[in-house]
Amino acid sequence: MPYSSPVVSRLAPTPSGYLHLGNAVNFVLTWLIVRRSYGVLHLRIDDLDRARLRPAYLENIFRTIEWLGIDYDHGPSGPADFERHFSQLHRLSEYQQFLDELGRQPELLYACTCSRTQILAASPTGLYAGDCRAKALGLDTPQAAWRAHVAPGTLVSFNDLWLGPLALELARELGDFVVRKKDGVPAYQIGSIVDDVRLGVTLIVRGVDLLPSTAAQRWLAGFSAATTPFLHTRLVHHPLLPGPDGGKLSKSQQQPLERGIMAEAASPRPVFEAVARLLNLPVEAGRSLRALRGAFENAAIG
Repeated sequence: MPYSSPVVSRLAPTPSGYLHLGNAVNFVLTWLIVRRSYGVLHLRIDDLDRARLRPAYLENIFRTIEWLGIDYDHGPSGPADFERHFSQLHRLSEYQQFLDELGRQPELLYACTCSRTQILAASPTGLYAGDCRAKALGLDTPQAAWRAHVAPGTLVSFNDLWLGPLALELARELGDFVVRKKDGVPAYQIGSIVDDVRLGVTLIVRGVDLLPSTAAQRWLAGFSAATTPFLHTRLVHHPLLPGPDGGKLSKSQQQPLERGIMAEAASPRPVFEAVARLLNLPVEAGRSLRALRGAFENAAIG
């Protein structure tokens, strides 16, 4: 994974559950790449979904980073500092400015009053069927979400440093996705684009499950001159780690008694071993963070 310009990346957890093994692996992998290139690493916590935020989840982010033994160069020092200075709630006007610019594009956004129940009834896959598109509701309609109109056949192509050249059909992957929720709060895709541009991020390390989000963000970023730097961001989408049942590890599926990777493992060694397997490094590289970093850097040089 060669880099020809300064690497600026970020850890971008959401405080919507306890961090699991997959989150920890992403943290360590991102840290390894950034530290190998003498880059800059931000901690950027995505908290626009305040309904799912719990103080324990927020605290767990900082405790997990400390437990793993990794560091970051910029970002909140703890939960209180985050709430006071770094919460996305402090930047709602920036996100709304981007939304307003998107709203000035002909027929790009439309208002949607459909409930989740209605959407699932019309489409078992959860992809919105576009029922409100023809209603031409004003964007100022009360209790309406804003959706992006993704025309059939919209193809988003980019090169991934792990997977190689990719092309995703956005309508098939996400359909007409939400960019502003019914409560008026910008959706995840908007906050992520604006924050990455603001921080000067040049490299994003994500799991392959976020490929549709990457496609949506690259597509949206192309509608504004202010967000075109996002289109030059290099991308790494790494394989996911399966859960005990063979499915995707997900905070949204955590059971009440689950407390994340820190409660499941006596030490972070299982995380380091998982990263070593992902990178095809020798088994002994998973003994410690120091061993993992040394093996990764020697493999990169070799």
